[in-house]
Amino acid sequence: MAMEGAAQSEYNSSTEGIQEHSSSPRKSQSPPPSSDHEENKISIKFLLSNAEAGSIIGKGGSTISDFQARSGARIQLSRNNEFFPGTMDRIVMVSGSIDDVLKAVDLILNKLLDESYVEDGGDVGPRSKVRLVVPNSSCGGIIGKGGSVIKSFIEDSRAGIKILPQDENFPGLHDRIVIVIGTLGEQMRAIELILYKLAEDTHYVQNMNAPFPYAAYLGMNYGPPNGIGGRYPNNRYQNKMEPNSEDGNNSVTIGVADERIGLVLGRNGRSVMEISQVSGARIKISDRGDFMSGTSDRKVTITGSQRAISIAESMISKKVATVTES
Repeated sequence: MAMEGAAQSEYNSSTEGIQEHSSSPRKSQSPPPSSDHEENKISIKFLLSNAEAGSIIGKGGSTISDFQARSGARIQLSRNNEFFPGTMDRIVMVSGSIDDVLKAVDLILNKLLDESYVEDGGDVGPRSKVRLVVPNSSCGGIIGKGGSVIKSFIEDSRAGIKILPQDENFPGLHDRIVIVIGTLGEQMRAIELILYKLAEDTHYVQNMNAPFPYAAYLGMNYGPPNGIGGRYPNNRYQNKMEPNSEDGNNSVTIGVADERIGLVLGRNGRSVMEISQVSGARIKISDRGDFMSGTSDRKVTITGSQRAISIAESMISKKVATVTES
């Protein structure tokens, strides 16, 4: 799906021609209605490529506005240079009642399916993959004792559900990817079951108001040096820090959004001094206007042992994550 234009948000699609691929299984097998679930607001996050995000936004924002009006849910997307750590994919957050959220997700997946597949006349719809973003602390509820809950979800929905291990390359990241594979109807049933389970998790409900707390990880994807943002080794690093490199001569540069660099610096430089003292790493922040290539992210260079750099990165990520997208 090609993108048009180079504006802050790329628009290249509209709502015309949406076909309602059957997702009826979830309607006939839905869990019993719960007034608590329906009245309370909940959110769900999942990942889309930049091209898919542009398609969901639509020309002049027409598609996303239409989907919000038709579903009653709020749909938010991360900025076009803010990716989920370890990927080149943007984050979509859908908020509202469970019914409204499911309607919006169904509209989004329907549109992407229409644009990705050509109907072949068969009775079985095409199978695709959806990647949900779920806090690590909530994954246990989806798995269940001995895997009982996730097994029941797979049997009920007939979708493939896999929870990926937490990525240890990104200190301070507490989210995991839950992959759902199947036809649209199978995916929607699986997402519904997962959403009802998450709605029972008080911690999840209370902490889903922060849409995109990943600013500290902007571009930390080991991508090409001319890519958007970056997390780049400055000497002996390759893709990962050497396990025994404790001699203090290691250095890595990460990007932090310019508008949030003050959170790292702190008043009169107190925050960055504290990070340096606690971690044992030396930290240098680029001058105003000196950005990571192709972004508006300031360069934060961290030098020290592997352990010191990991601690400093984690502390920086927590500082930046205290402010989220409105």
